[in-house]
Amino acid sequence: MGLDIAAKHLLRPAAICWLMLAAGASDASSPAVAGEASKPSIEILDTPAVFAPGIASTRYAEIRLTLSPDGRTALWFSRDRPGGAGGYDIWISRRGEQGWSEATPVPFNSPGRDFDPAFSADGRSVYFCSDRPGGLGADDLWRVAVVATGFGEPEPLGAAVNSPGKEYAPMLSADGRRLLFASDRPGGAGGLDLYVARRRGDGFDDAQRLSGGINTSAHDFDASYLADDASIVYSRAQDFRTDRVDLYLARPHGKGYDAGQLLPLSVNSRETDSYGPMLDWSQRDRLLYSAQRDGEQSMELYLVRYRLPAWDADTARKRAAGDEPVP
Repeated sequence: MGLDIAAKHLLRPAAICWLMLAAGASDASSPAVAGEASKPSIEILDTPAVFAPGIASTRYAEIRLTLSPDGRTALWFSRDRPGGAGGYDIWISRRGEQGWSEATPVPFNSPGRDFDPAFSADGRSVYFCSDRPGGLGADDLWRVAVVATGFGEPEPLGAAVNSPGKEYAPMLSADGRRLLFASDRPGGAGGLDLYVARRRGDGFDDAQRLSGGINTSAHDFDASYLADDASIVYSRAQDFRTDRVDLYLARPHGKGYDAGQLLPLSVNSRETDSYGPMLDWSQRDRLLYSAQRDGEQSMELYLVRYRLPAWDADTARKRAAGDEPVP
């Protein structure tokens, strides 16, 4: 989530939003692909809980929480919490016997913007966005190794992934073969579109825009694979300055993804934003996300349990990975 996106939450009052995804609910402006609406989507199993209040969730804008596979390290970014190296900084807290530790900036922050952290499923790497020197554009995707002493040296993902434009919100699939992210590079359907780059050795093949109906004339961004490693929860907004950001669910359909289903008003508020979804690698039946507290101008971090239907999870995963023929 870049400069314009993260800044927009200060423009309007806020409210907590997130309860249940109704099967078959869709936005009239973005209907599901024909034949998809009758299929079950996703079930929310409990009431959303604020993550680490006073430590991670504060009166500042705290966005895009990611948890390590062992559940003992939390990373997120803030655009306005004091004490960091730059205007946007990534923060860390570690869980011990007494709970979550005091949050501190990660050592690989730069004087510029560092944001959108995402652990890999094996916990060995963190992917993130930065405008530091060494990239190709305004905001590029980087990777840093997780080592015994903390973190290694960040490295850019290269020209197969990055562009002269902006890249946001990286997320590596559980199988380690697909890097999901958003970009405003030329050739997209809207302002921001969702892309995937497939792993090749230590690098990636050239990124390809996700096909099907998932990308629209709006901004489509902040995407995360769910537990089936195929279904995608992501954010969409027509205009960051005037419109709210809503969460959508898209599933593999044919050679691409369906048009996405708008989460109903029990999940998405009419007035406020929800974005920054991320799968919890430590408990893959939990979804992490950011939302606004009623009457506040901050963004808090939330977690909630969900369940996906088993009707096509295996086939969907294989199709998303390119291993299953498309009928």
